[in-house]
Formats: sequence, C-alpha cells, structure tokens
Amino acid sequence: MTTRILIADDEPLIRMNLRETLEEQGYLVVGEVGDGQSAVNLTRQVRPDLVLLDIKLPQVDGLAAAKQITSEGLAPVLLLTAYSSRELVEQAREAGVRGYLIKPIRDTELMPLIEVTLARWGEHASRHKELGQLKDRLETRKLIERAKGYLMDQQGLNESDAFRKIQQLAMNSRKTMREVAQALLLTQQLIA
Repeated sequence: MTTRILIADDEPLIRMNLRETLEEQGYLVVGEVGDGQSAVNLTRQVRPDLVLLDIKLPQVDGLAAAKQITSEGLAPVLLLTAYSSRELVEQAREAGVRGYLIKPIRDTELMPLIEVTLARWGEHASRHKELGQLKDRLETRKLIERAKGYLMDQQGLNESDAFRKIQQLAMNSRKTMREVAQALLLTQQLIA
C-alpha cells in the first residue's frame, strides 16, 4: 500500500521539489496547499497517512495547524523549517509534531524520517485503540457490577445468580451484557 502524503508549504517551488522527491521514493502526494488552514481542511478531507508542514504558513501557521491535525488524530505531522531554535523545537513538540526537518531538505533524510514517523504513529494509534478498549471493558464491568447489585437487592439473588441472570437476559434478547446492565440500571432509576 502506497503511503499518502499531504504537503503544505507557501513556496510553490519547494512544494514541487518535495512532490518530485516523494514520488521518486515511491510515495503518493495526495494534496498540496500553501497555507495552514487549507492544510487542516484538506487533511480532514483526504485523510493522508502523513502531513509535511512548513512552520511559516499564512493564515494559520504550521505549528497551529500541526496542533489541530494531531489533536484530532488525523495524521502524523513532520515539520519543515529553515529555523532550528530550541524554542521552535519545543513548540513543535508541544504541538504533537512527530519529526522536524531543517531546510534545505536532503533527499536521503526524508525517507528514513517518514518511515520511522509512520511506524511510531502506528504504534501510538495501536496503543490508543487498546486503551479505548480497556476503558470500555472497565466501564462495562462497572455497569454489570452495579446491575448485579440491583438484582441482588431487588430479587434477593446471590452474586453468581445475578450474573447468570444478566447473562441469560443478554442471550435471550440478543443484546450485550452491557446493554442489559444499562437497561436494568435505567429501570432502577425509573422505579426510584
């Protein structure tokens, strides 16, 4: 699968050179823009695998655009800049930028940085998904525990019987145990 990249730089010549370099290295450039707001909007539309952003862009600067893109989890961002001050590097880190390239960009630096960035982004996305699943399981467990408590109080069941009752209701209604637990807790609220 070809990696899809969006380029955002206010200099058309740099965009053209980057496009050529990226295409020679086997990447697909899915968009080119000259300002930060367009970079954010196009990233939302085309969902590239990676965004290359110049730090100095009109309308919305590269750092602000990077922060929006990364906070929405749209794509990893590599920042392109002619500046290398510690302050800018710190701001880039805080904006969620995954890599920092100093202009003029050497072709030999681009591919390794892209590949490492994509690998790290994939690991981050995987951890984020796993964390979401763990949170969901924990929330489900909490709901089931509360529903078991309700059944134990209302029907005088012991804990294992209350669990089996939720399980049976779920199977009979073709619902998840979470949905059954939520329905039981809603019933409890209506009765109270």
